[in-house]
Amino acid sequence: MSTTTVTPLTIEDAELLIAEARRAAEAAGVTVSVTVLDAGGHLLAFRRDDRAVLISGETSTRKAYTALQLNTATADLVDAVQPGGLFHTLPTALDRPLLFIAGGVPVQRDGRLVGAIGVGGGAPDQDHGFATTAVKALA
Repeated sequence: MSTTTVTPLTIEDAELLIAEARRAAEAAGVTVSVTVLDAGGHLLAFRRDDRAVLISGETSTRKAYTALQLNTATADLVDAVQPGGLFHTLPTALDRPLLFIAGGVPVQRDGRLVGAIGVGGGAPDQDHGFATTAVKALA
């Protein structure tokens, strides 16, 4: 059996993720909230732009949590919770803060899940793009 140590997300990683997501959002003229969670689902970093809608803080956190728990970008899960979808009852079946709106992206190192980022405040496709841009910058 092979054991490979994977470096967990650091606060420096989290700050880079937030900075890159915010940079992408600012370039698009969008104010956002960004949440970074570690592999255990614990808050590592959070930032809400002054003019971002207040609910974006909650949505960014729930998007990150959902991406982490399912190790999948929330953009790829939207159809799964529609009537007849594989996870149709999941949003109401658990007492967890899941949110199936694009903007949450898992963060992996060496093929292992080490955390997640969630972005809220823009249109779902924009939030997904900002989160994806941030994760690519970390690689």
